[in-house]
Amino acid sequence: MALAAPKFQPDETLLDAYSTTVADAVDRIGPAVCRIERIGGPGGHGSGFVIAPDGLVVTNFHVVGDARTVRVSMPDGASSEGRVLGRDPDTDIALVRADGSFADVAPLGDSKRLRRGQIAIAIGNPLGFEWTVTSGVVSALGRSMRASTGRLIDDVIQTDAALNPGNSGGPLVSSAGEVIGVNTAMIHGAQGIAFAVASNTANFVISEIIRFGRVRRAFIGVSADTVNLPRRAALLSQVSTSTAVRLRSVEKDGPAASAGLREGDIIAAIDGRPVTGVDDLVRMLDAERIGRETLCTVVRRTGVSQVTVTPVARAS
Repeated sequence: MALAAPKFQPDETLLDAYSTTVADAVDRIGPAVCRIERIGGPGGHGSGFVIAPDGLVVTNFHVVGDARTVRVSMPDGASSEGRVLGRDPDTDIALVRADGSFADVAPLGDSKRLRRGQIAIAIGNPLGFEWTVTSGVVSALGRSMRASTGRLIDDVIQTDAALNPGNSGGPLVSSAGEVIGVNTAMIHGAQGIAFAVASNTANFVISEIIRFGRVRRAFIGVSADTVNLPRRAALLSQVSTSTAVRLRSVEKDGPAASAGLREGDIIAAIDGRPVTGVDDLVRMLDAERIGRETLCTVVRRTGVSQVTVTPVARAS
């Protein structure tokens, strides 16, 4: 008995489905995307997006700079003044409170659920062309890059969605219509490489600014990448996760170096809690760990060991 040949969808049908997916996500998030301009001091503009009806707006630190107030303009023509509530150079995130109430908001999604190859949609105001949409895919996860201050930003999403000056602070959106990242920079001279701070990291920063006006952090003096955790290493370290963080560098004379941690070490858990990625490491090193002995489960070629690190307060 001859088997029927598999039926393939025509290319135009697939393209129509892709277009509809992108358009639906833009329809959902686009009305919450705003243009942000500094008021007073050096001029500059960028993008942002409303995350709460009472006017909470997320953008980049380098968009607001040291400005205390900004002008927030919406796609419907509404414009209001906004007060900068707080800024975090370490992640290039800033939070603004805009005057008025807002019906359209952009929900933050869970960036930990992202996979390479997923659709990524950038909405913003590049080069003065307002409310522009570009799309691509998530190219890589768990990247690290330098902020404009020279500090390292961890847990960065790499995408090939085209970004240009003015896109900074705008949302990177999933096909489900959720914000998965805050567009932050592009590599000058490169083609098709752009970056966004993961939404989970942005969510942590936003919560800290709302509660304390700044981000309080413990500091151990490392930079790290998210990596796959081999099954044998997971069993030895007694964690049930498939990813962990690998130390890219260890600051000389810092708490990590003083405790014996070194470049290439993989941290699988902190105080028995799995560290599944850089965003976990960032969140776990909060102010409550400052001056407190912290037990790190470390995977090395020689086996698994427990290393006690005492974080210090991160300098502002």
